[in-house]
Amino acid sequence: MLDNLFLSSVVEWSRLQFALTAMFHWIFVPFTLGITFMIAIMETIYVKTGNEFWKKTVKFWMTIFGINFAVGIATGLILEFEFGTNWSNYSWFVGDIFGAPLAIEGILAFFMETTFVAVMFFGWNKVGRKTHLTASWLTAFGANLSALWILVANGWMQNPVGMEFNPDTARNEMNNFWEVLFNPTAITKFFHTVTSGYVLAAIVVIGISAWFLLRGRELLFAKKSILVASVFGLLSSAVLIFTGDSSAHNVAHTQPMKLAAMEGLYKGQEGTGFSMFGIPTPGKKYGDDKDAFVFNLEFPKLLSFLGYRNFNAFVPGIDDLMKGGFKEEDGSIAISVEEKIRRGRAAIEAYKEYSEAKKKGNEVVAEDAKARLFNNFKYYGYGYFNDPSGIIPNVPLCYYSFRIMVWLGFLFVFIFVLSLWIVLKKNGNFQKWILYLSILSVPLVYIASQAGWVVAEMGRQPWTIQDLLPTIAAVSRIDSSSVMITFFLFLILFTILLIADIKILFTQIRKGPKISNESV
Repeated sequence: MLDNLFLSSVVEWSRLQFALTAMFHWIFVPFTLGITFMIAIMETIYVKTGNEFWKKTVKFWMTIFGINFAVGIATGLILEFEFGTNWSNYSWFVGDIFGAPLAIEGILAFFMETTFVAVMFFGWNKVGRKTHLTASWLTAFGANLSALWILVANGWMQNPVGMEFNPDTARNEMNNFWEVLFNPTAITKFFHTVTSGYVLAAIVVIGISAWFLLRGRELLFAKKSILVASVFGLLSSAVLIFTGDSSAHNVAHTQPMKLAAMEGLYKGQEGTGFSMFGIPTPGKKYGDDKDAFVFNLEFPKLLSFLGYRNFNAFVPGIDDLMKGGFKEEDGSIAISVEEKIRRGRAAIEAYKEYSEAKKKGNEVVAEDAKARLFNNFKYYGYGYFNDPSGIIPNVPLCYYSFRIMVWLGFLFVFIFVLSLWIVLKKNGNFQKWILYLSILSVPLVYIASQAGWVVAEMGRQPWTIQDLLPTIAAVSRIDSSSVMITFFLFLILFTILLIADIKILFTQIRKGPKISNESV
């Protein structure tokens, strides 16, 4: 009993600390992914035209990028260390797989990115224009290549493929690198995540430019920046919507419980509608008689199409996934969570028997136990649960976070279209409400970005690795007070860093690019 309380405390504090670090880190990453490409585009225009206006424009946005980049590196390093300090069981169990993409990211992509960043910032008068432009483009590709390997690792946690469990070492070992790299979950997650970063960066550029227009300063700079950001953001939004659709289709097949939580769907049906907006019933639990929603406005049959490319397809809800009994896509009948727990415990028990038999040199018993282990290994992680309802994510949090992300995304598309239309008009002028909306969208785009990760990570809870390793089994055996102390230390440190970062950014924005004698 005391051991369970200890674990629960360590798990909760470790999750909270990791969430704090990850969410703070994600404040800086998406802007980096997008602004580097816009800088490269603007510098390409400078190299082609030789117009010094574009050089000064590039230098201003480079300064904004540099401030963001420096803080992002610091938080990213802390995040990676936490895998060893707080989640050592996880690192042991899958380190051979999870560590590979992280190592590639650190050795190749991050090295490439940071090397060419130096040329970007300090090479203006030391290398030729084309060489400097090449460095800018390589910085952009390096930043996104770095994100690729991180998201390959994360995608594998959501959909573990290309590996085999080694009972002699109690580790999962990679047996197909290409299957891990081209994991459909990882690919859709990569493109969806980076394009969300492009949208975020475009909104930030438009918001800052709108501030200059409201102040009547740097007018040509602001309008040209809005032009580049609007086109870039609009194209990125198109890809974002497409990859969002692909993500929904992928989640339906690999993480149906996440999809059900995102939709607040308890009772599955054929031709399931997509909830446009609703209010989930407070206190609703699996198995009770309460309606799922107090209010719900849905688009008929859309969820069935998004998930299964069939408007009449059956989409299982939380109740169905818990009880089983429905027909899977392959024609098999889904088993209940209670049965999965039974098979998971059988796998854990078989592993213990195998280990004991190997120590005693009893190969016959060992082989029999090994066979039972692999027959049930698919449900290994379920064996750690006593209460079947423990595998249900936080439904209201997933439901609302998903809708915040989606509806704010459509707001940003509106801003891109409106801004592009105005700047392309002859003598086009922005009305004040448009400029204020653009500025307000800057904090909103960060909220949308964070909401997307809340859906992705909270939606797969309680798993660190889907179906194989729950958080309660992944945590390190450390004193919870240590995690609690470092949580508050990180909270204080990150708050100071964020305040300093915002203050420095605002100072640079107020200074502006200092492009004088411009004609509008």
